[in-house]
Amino acid sequence: MDWGLPTTRPVIPRHAHGVIERAKLSPMLTDANGVTGLGYEGESLDSVIAKLASWNVTTLFDVRLNAISRKRGFSKTALSYGLAEAGIDYRHLPALGNSRDNRFGYAVPHTADGDLARSTFRSRLITPEAEAGIAQIVDVAAEARVAVFCFEANQYHCHREQVLDVVRARLGALVSL
Repeated sequence: MDWGLPTTRPVIPRHAHGVIERAKLSPMLTDANGVTGLGYEGESLDSVIAKLASWNVTTLFDVRLNAISRKRGFSKTALSYGLAEAGIDYRHLPALGNSRDNRFGYAVPHTADGDLARSTFRSRLITPEAEAGIAQIVDVAAEARVAVFCFEANQYHCHREQVLDVVRARLGALVSL
């Protein structure tokens, strides 16, 4: 079945700092399982839920350090309630969140600041707490469709990209066995 989502990761030029359409981002989905990313920047709760439902996502993994938002519907309690009404499980994984002081570099990829931000977050991904969070995503994604969720619309300007890279590598290893 065609889910309307690409199966390969697009090549992003080093100078591409504009917004990339979420539909062009690379999910790793099959008819029954897999993982994709989603940011709520510029979205309403209804539009996020509609996208997740159209992709048959069963679990949303929130990788914000603090699941709070000034945008209506996107704080932890409201988000989990809205998703539950749509039959989507919500899990907050703060161990996979990015600290506020490390966010700037993600807005400027392929720069010294961007490289430093990614390196700093990469070191966080090898902590036991982060490893446990990655394992949760992989375990569910091996059996069902899941989404990794944060604010940034463009996952190449968000730590979510690195989380997804690790999850996809582990899912790929599972498929290869």
